[in-house]
Amino acid sequence: MSSRMIEPMRIAAAAVAAVACTACVFEAPDAGRIDRLYVPPAETVQIFSLGRGETFGGILDGTISANEQALLLMAFREHASPMRMREGTEITLRFLKDDEEIRGIDVALMPDETVRLHREPLGWESELIETPIYVDTLFASGEIETVLWNAVVMNPVLSGLPFADRNELIDDLDQVFQWQVDFSRQIRVGDTYRFVFEREVRPDGSMRAGRLLAAELVTSGTPFHAIWFDPNGDGRGSYFDLEGESVRRAFLLKPLSYRRISSLFTNSRYHPILNTWRSHRGVDYAADAGTEIMATSDGVVTERRFDGSYGNTILIRHPNGFQTRYAHMRAFRNGIVVGSRVHQSDIIGYVGMTGLATGPHLHYEMLRGGRHMDPLSVDLPAGDPVPSDDRMRWLDEAEVRVALLDGIPGAGPVRTLVVDAEIQDGQTVAAGAAPSGGLQ
Repeated sequence: MSSRMIEPMRIAAAAVAAVACTACVFEAPDAGRIDRLYVPPAETVQIFSLGRGETFGGILDGTISANEQALLLMAFREHASPMRMREGTEITLRFLKDDEEIRGIDVALMPDETVRLHREPLGWESELIETPIYVDTLFASGEIETVLWNAVVMNPVLSGLPFADRNELIDDLDQVFQWQVDFSRQIRVGDTYRFVFEREVRPDGSMRAGRLLAAELVTSGTPFHAIWFDPNGDGRGSYFDLEGESVRRAFLLKPLSYRRISSLFTNSRYHPILNTWRSHRGVDYAADAGTEIMATSDGVVTERRFDGSYGNTILIRHPNGFQTRYAHMRAFRNGIVVGSRVHQSDIIGYVGMTGLATGPHLHYEMLRGGRHMDPLSVDLPAGDPVPSDDRMRWLDEAEVRVALLDGIPGAGPVRTLVVDAEIQDGQTVAAGAAPSGGLQ
């Protein structure tokens, strides 16, 4: 635990100066004099930084009685759990000058959120103080010279963001385009990207990445777009292309993160173990042993067993006659059994080399009506488009966000002050506040 003492603040002097200044500007009352001047008492504060393994209650030990501490923590729990406070949380104890009794406590949960505790005659009261944050709408673009990760993480527009947030933005791009683009296979040198995102600026000047609002990825000359649309303003929106079709598909393009494709779908392939030519009715993804394997679509597990040359295998039945098979697994995920209902992106097992395999990889098959299809070329069913009731609003928002993609270079970012955030006409605004325009 670290702490520092702030010298008694001379509020009295400031108050006198303020009153004197007031007397210079306004006419004095008819009485022509001030009968009594109230000078707020000076305060002394102690500031502690919560250390590893320390607790809020531990800092209070010896400063207030056990009974009073219980009442204080009860008031604090109205806003946060004292057992879940992060290391480094700043706790400020406030005393009246020359008085050892604590009058109040401030706990900085986040740079923009503080719990303030007040001593009252019958115990403690608390309030949550939310300091307004600014949300900047920023534009970033670039050309891919090696891989997308390098191009985005080194983009100068993102330089003020923590490294973890830049990584998160890349993950967001991967998630948004995962149904259209296989980043391991389709990204080429010379491909380009553009995206618009929100950046939150906290009162202490720290920043964090917010929502990805719009994105464009051009690979091998083909553009892909994703526009965020949240008609209810509850954060549960989705991404759509320029025509209002969902970017989501019924199936993921790939069931895992992989190093390379070691075998393609073909009617004739030389089997390296059986030393014979035979059809290969799926795609082999070479990956590190233990890599997580995802269900590519919602469905029900119909097989989970060791299946000869396939090794540990799972077969999932999906709507509209589709099935997917995942073979050579090292292990199944706990809880995955025949009859289990799984959702798209759920982890179902881990890469291995059981059965006939020369190295760790996933053999992935897709079938419809019992007939095998090439997972890399099948036309995947699309998700639901923008609902007809929201179509006009979608068109308005999409127009604005596409304009941001096209028009922000050369202009400063748009800044919005957010107090109690709400959505008006598709834009995040503050109650009683308006965008402040371009930043310098």
